[in-house]
Amino acid sequence: MRFDQPPVVRVVMSPHPDIPFDPDAWPNTIPAVAQVLADGLDLPPGVTFLVGENGSGKSTLVEAVAVAYGLSPEGGTAHGRHETRASESPLHHHLGIQRGIGAGRWGFFLRAETMHGWYTYMDEHRGPNDTDYHAMSHGESFLEVLTRKFDSAGFYCLDEPEAALSFRSSLTLIRVLHDIAQAGGQVLCATHSPVLASLPGAHVLEVGDWGLRETTWDELELVRHYRAYLDTPARYLRHTPARYLRHTLADD
Repeated sequence: MRFDQPPVVRVVMSPHPDIPFDPDAWPNTIPAVAQVLADGLDLPPGVTFLVGENGSGKSTLVEAVAVAYGLSPEGGTAHGRHETRASESPLHHHLGIQRGIGAGRWGFFLRAETMHGWYTYMDEHRGPNDTDYHAMSHGESFLEVLTRKFDSAGFYCLDEPEAALSFRSSLTLIRVLHDIAQAGGQVLCATHSPVLASLPGAHVLEVGDWGLRETTWDELELVRHYRAYLDTPARYLRHTPARYLRHTLADD
């Protein structure tokens, strides 16, 4: 069944009555975060990618939106929660979620850096349709999660899911995200992957010192750099210290 509206229509600032808000404290000073707090963030149906450098705030935003929606901070659904070491920012305390009319509440947060802990939690609370994720390689376990958990219309938050995926597996993820969008679901994904961000029809926001700006895949700085590097790697590598290259080659 398709939703009348996407699960999340808009993200806005909503100060917590018991937790003080400091605009000069991290992560509120990150330009992208400050922009969302000031202007809000509209999320269209389908897939939205946040693309930017390390430290640009894309993962911070995805994490905060996921938690504000009600999902487990370390990954998973709203129902099963595990905790290894609390590392989420306080941003979610000050975000409000405008939910779509007629939309369900199902969601899943795939957070690459904490998936190992989620696998352990699932070992301890395994359902009839779950498997032993620890028995698989890193990439295989990610694909298994995609197959088993990304199977219905809902709200899916992903933080750098390409971390464990090969080129071919990234194409599999593209298909999964496409199918979710076709079924009326919604995806918010932070990524460094030019492959993943190429999903046709996706809404692309570039994250940086300017905050958030809507763009196209072709116009992404990430894509320009990858194209230039693959054409002439030496042009980039000549700026890499020789001692680093020596160590890298020795390790190989």
